[in-house]
Amino acid sequence: MSLYRNSAWFLKGLTEFTKGAFLSASKNFVEKDLETSMAGRSFMITGANSGIGKAAAMAIAKKGGTVHMVCRNKDKAEEARAEIVKESGNKEIYVHILDLSETKKVWEFVESFKKKYKTLNVLINNAGCMMTKREVNGEGLEKSFASNSLAVFIFIKSLIPLLEKSPDPRVITVSSGGMLVQKLRTGNLQSQRGRYDGTMVYAQNKRQQVVMTEQFAKAHPSIHFSVMHPGWVDTPTIANAMPDFHSSMKERLRTTEQGADTVVWLAVSEAAAKNPSGRFYQDRKMVSAHLPLAWTHSSQLEDQKFMSVMEDLAKGFQPH
Repeated sequence: MSLYRNSAWFLKGLTEFTKGAFLSASKNFVEKDLETSMAGRSFMITGANSGIGKAAAMAIAKKGGTVHMVCRNKDKAEEARAEIVKESGNKEIYVHILDLSETKKVWEFVESFKKKYKTLNVLINNAGCMMTKREVNGEGLEKSFASNSLAVFIFIKSLIPLLEKSPDPRVITVSSGGMLVQKLRTGNLQSQRGRYDGTMVYAQNKRQQVVMTEQFAKAHPSIHFSVMHPGWVDTPTIANAMPDFHSSMKERLRTTEQGADTVVWLAVSEAAAKNPSGRFYQDRKMVSAHLPLAWTHSSQLEDQKFMSVMEDLAKGFQPH
């Protein structure tokens, strides 16, 4: 089955995830969807100093939105902020330094953010971490899971009250096409058993994000939740973690702006908010979160068990 999944995924990728596929899909985009001012609306974007996150931050800043950049590296973040301010003319761009793999600090950050700021209209979970070997953080959690799954869970869980008080609240999570080859697993979340394959662990984390989005959407109908696949994008993460794939596909990879297009559309357009909450998107369209005949669907019971495990894990690191 995994051979089928991988083959089906790669064939789908060649026709749908490349730069050419974006250019083809963009012929059907409605231009006026993005012709909107975001003045007075605030956006939090994780991993906003490079790649898709930076491209999204730039696009939103140009529309007048207040942007909270949540980044790990202070120097790179300040450099990106200066560039965004200069190009957009928007000074309402704020840098917050946080390593998403440090779970207690994630809690501390979101709780203090809620005390300091009275509104947040849009949360964009963009930061991603792909490890080449299994590493644990100071709290004993596997780093990829801590950054990609648990941090996203905590961000959403903690910020829901602030989002619910704000007009037209939205949560967008940047997933990956890799999740199409993974079925949700509720056991071995920390990748303690078996050989560690960083790419597959990342893909599993991304499947977890899809399930989280679906479940949070059911529980919080006043917030519009969405999860999206940016396509195959030329980012530092891909270049570092998947050098062979990056070098062989380089000419066909999307630009960061093309990768960020659906993120921005989901964050700012009226059209996106009219769609059902909790769905998976690619090139501004709702698409299936599963490959045909790939057996990657999980049951309602499995989804609920996963959310319960995440809830318990998150609570264990919550400051009292």
